[in-house]
Amino acid sequence: MALMKVKFDLKKRVKLAQMLWLMYWFSVMASVLVFSMGLFFKIELRKRSELMDNNESHFVPNILIGVGLLACFLNAFGGKICYDSLDSTKFAKWKSILKPFLVCCVFFNFLLILTAALCFAMRIPLEFTLAEGLKNGMKFYKDTDTPGRCYMKRTLDLMQIEFRCCGNNNYKDWFEIQWVSNRYLDFSSKEVKDRISSNVDGKYLMDGVPFSCCNPSSPRPCIQQQVTNNSAHYSYDHYTEELNIWKRGCRDALVTYYGGMMSSIGILVLAVTLLQTAVMIGLQYINTSLSTLVNPEDPESESEGWILEKTVKETFTDIMAKMKAMGKGNQVDEGANEEAVATAS
Repeated sequence: MALMKVKFDLKKRVKLAQMLWLMYWFSVMASVLVFSMGLFFKIELRKRSELMDNNESHFVPNILIGVGLLACFLNAFGGKICYDSLDSTKFAKWKSILKPFLVCCVFFNFLLILTAALCFAMRIPLEFTLAEGLKNGMKFYKDTDTPGRCYMKRTLDLMQIEFRCCGNNNYKDWFEIQWVSNRYLDFSSKEVKDRISSNVDGKYLMDGVPFSCCNPSSPRPCIQQQVTNNSAHYSYDHYTEELNIWKRGCRDALVTYYGGMMSSIGILVLAVTLLQTAVMIGLQYINTSLSTLVNPEDPESESEGWILEKTVKETFTDIMAKMKAMGKGNQVDEGANEEAVATAS
């Protein structure tokens, strides 16, 4: 028994074909949007590629770009088939490739679901790659005269200003690294000598942060040096007072930004999947309804359409039987080849 059988006349077939043609072009626009979002996300990642620990973060945007392009082609092709289905003579040329096309659409829908899952799951690996990338980037903040690292200071400063964040986990991360280059340190100063000699690695560490950590909305002038020294500032207690530097870590800010973007893209891909499934089912109805005309020579005659010719269970059983038959056929061919080789030798 056919699954979800529906009776059609000419008027119903025409309405279905027209509606599907419109839906296919909506799908084309949605596919262009997926492609655009993938391209935009790739550009956003490239902007801060110096802060990424590896290049694997570009895997998902590359998939989105590829899926968007493939979806545009499939939907444009499906729209053409629906348009030609209004004329039975034009539709005849598509009959031989329609079934393989529908099979491709099924596999493509699975690819869309996988892509959406990757979008939602990307937040976790992104957090790890940003944690390591930001940690390394902060170490190179002072290397403004080193080739390959000279723009790291600018990148980090612009990021902290744009995302209103400071450090990797928080502003205290700057206390653990030397972010001022030796070129700008007066080694004849007792303070500088004391700080360097007090550190095992001979680094100039201080409880200060770069200017980009300052919150411009604070009414008090920015306290970016001696942040933890209450006696160095008038009426100041860094334990109780609201600091005028950003407290939020940049890893959390970037993960929230990129994670929100990927969640939105994942929802868009799921919406495209639902649309693709709807037009695929509609195209199957058109295909079966035009193949079962009571009088093939009369396009106005009635017909029946369905999603599956048999029930889901029977269809699955048939597919498994065909796969087993193909497997046995391959074994027979291999056995015959081995016998031929043995005979020849």
